[in-house]
Amino acid sequence: MNDVIWLVKYTLKRTFRRKMNFLLYFGTPLAAILLSLFAYGGSPAKDVRIGVVNEDHGRVADDAIRFLNNIDHLSVKSVKLSAVDDQITSQKVDGVLIFPQGFSESVQHGQPRPIELVSLKGAEITMFIKSYLHEYIDHLATLGRLANGDRDLFWKMYERYQQAPFRLSVHSLSDTAKQKGVTYQTIGYLVLIMLLSAGNLTEIIIKEKEERTYSRLLTTPIQARTYVLSNIVVNLLIMTAQIIVTIAAMKNIFHIDPNIPMWQMALVLLLFSLSAIGLSLITVMFANSSASAGALQPLVTVPTCMLAGCFWPVELMPKFLQKAAYFIPQRWALDCLVKLQEGRSFGSLYWHLLILLAFALTFFLLAVYKFSRSQESGQFV
Repeated sequence: MNDVIWLVKYTLKRTFRRKMNFLLYFGTPLAAILLSLFAYGGSPAKDVRIGVVNEDHGRVADDAIRFLNNIDHLSVKSVKLSAVDDQITSQKVDGVLIFPQGFSESVQHGQPRPIELVSLKGAEITMFIKSYLHEYIDHLATLGRLANGDRDLFWKMYERYQQAPFRLSVHSLSDTAKQKGVTYQTIGYLVLIMLLSAGNLTEIIIKEKEERTYSRLLTTPIQARTYVLSNIVVNLLIMTAQIIVTIAAMKNIFHIDPNIPMWQMALVLLLFSLSAIGLSLITVMFANSSASAGALQPLVTVPTCMLAGCFWPVELMPKFLQKAAYFIPQRWALDCLVKLQEGRSFGSLYWHLLILLAFALTFFLLAVYKFSRSQESGQFV
């Protein structure tokens, strides 16, 4: 234990001997917040423009579109399915709703077919639309389940529902979409920063081997496993500090409300940090030199962060890439935070947390296997 503590202090002194590293590890998260605010801030409030593709043409679908038309600050227009990509990429609409064929019939049976919502603006738009549309469709689906297949009974209840004298009261509420968008973007950038930080810190192992520092340390009672363990502890300490700095700055300096408890956000990111360390260890263990490790880290980190949706909403990507994103830990961390923002309880997302732990365990086991093989062959890496 004393050896681990001594090595941790030694590595921290070596790392922060250069004052620029303070800026590198703790200044970049603050820059990420500023960049996210710049991306989401400054634009005045305006109507949300939604395109609608109606492949059903049933009464329920038509009435749902009519319902959307009556929502304040929402502009709805009909578009063709073949024109969806052009409408979105040219920013003629903020998003497109696609009502599938058979939608009205499925609502009558109480099992509505999912409505696809395509948007480049991610949660900023999708949460606004879903909050209205999902509640409306859920009410109609309840009527379908109560009718239990009786079409006449369903339409009788449907007519009463549409003609019900609802009493509407209007209250001004603060817009949380921007804050959620800034939070998502900030965490996306932080995930990238954590991966790069883990890569830089783990690369110290190879550098000290090249400088013969590692060989000199092993002439003392310090074991190789103790040396690697100390590097893992240093990684955890610095990434924990990055998480604390980011969350504290969001709350106390930039006054960003992520709409979830800060401790939940911190715990998800801490679990992800284990995967980041494990992945960086694998990269280092398979690299032949510090130069190759330095070149390999961004080749692994940046493309996987792009695939996970760290820089843009994952909904922007093709379906097969959206599914492929769930093979990397970044996606599970971001998806967990998004679901927490949508109101899911922390306990209900245990599967996300277990998968993050599974990723970390897998990466560590691979690194241990490579390390053991290297030790047997008389090499460190």
